[in-house]
Amino acid sequence: MSSKSLTSKSNVSTAIIVGIIGGLISGIVKLGWEILLPPRTIERNLTNPPQELLQQMGVPSDITHLTYMYSGIEVPWVSLIIHFSFSIGVAILYCVLAEYYPKIKWGQGIVFGLFMWIAFHLIIMPALGTVPAMWNQPFSEHLSEALGHMLWMWIIEVFRNKSELQNRISQELGI
Repeated sequence: MSSKSLTSKSNVSTAIIVGIIGGLISGIVKLGWEILLPPRTIERNLTNPPQELLQQMGVPSDITHLTYMYSGIEVPWVSLIIHFSFSIGVAILYCVLAEYYPKIKWGQGIVFGLFMWIAFHLIIMPALGTVPAMWNQPFSEHLSEALGHMLWMWIIEVFRNKSELQNRISQELGI
């Protein structure tokens, strides 16, 4: 095996690990953002998009709406699993793609974040009927989601770009 392929394997392995960490942290940041600028009305959030998507796939609402109690507040843990799975999955994809296609990092990941918002919130989820058509969503939802996706991807890029973190992970894992 050539040293170039070893380096590539090392870079991809590191990109995956950094993607997991960046996806987790950026998912937390995105949740915090949605507390500051809630994307949906209370009525529209009674069944949030992750819950609706699961129900469209045949998962019963009594499962999609499962919660746990913390400080007297019901927290929808099934939605959180989908939220963090999506965040980590996209972060891994982004970090790996950045190894081969540096232009994906344009604007420190912010442009990719806008692309993800357009792709999922304006095209894919409306086409599936998971959320209303883009023209039936309020401006406040568009603003919250667009800015939130830019921040979310910027946080992933911050983790991806921190070569010290990448080098430390590579050294500790021996990759």
